[in-house]
Amino acid sequence: MPFSLDHQELLREIIVDNYQHPRNFGEVNDDSYVTIHMDSASCIDDIYIQVKMVSDKIEDVKWHGTGCAISMASTSIMSELILGAKKEDALNIMKEFNKMMAGEDFDEEVLGDAICFINVNRQPSRITCANISWRGLQKAFLEEEKKEHV
Repeated sequence: MPFSLDHQELLREIIVDNYQHPRNFGEVNDDSYVTIHMDSASCIDDIYIQVKMVSDKIEDVKWHGTGCAISMASTSIMSELILGAKKEDALNIMKEFNKMMAGEDFDEEVLGDAICFINVNRQPSRITCANISWRGLQKAFLEEEKKEHV
């Protein structure tokens, strides 16, 4: 999908804003949260994602750590998109995000501000940065499922 230069600037502004003013940034010390650590061997990304599930709903999400502008902005946007969402809806957002990262057709409406990463797949090394927190969310869901079956 071609974007005009005006759109490109807006997409950059969303990334910069979420990098400079990350949403849901913080750390909690509460056993009701699943905490997932994600890092990258090829980048400075070192991020902790904390998710609190109640039933099938994401009641809270926090994250902290360091990383490049892409990973930090992506984590910020992901946290906003999933906060208060049902797990099924968060999985759908994740699926559409992964389609976008793969250069496949995807549902723009589902992604909200995450659309700002539409051009990341032009630089394959940056895909890992953009989806590090999304992979962490998937791991958090798996950990939550393990807790439920204990």
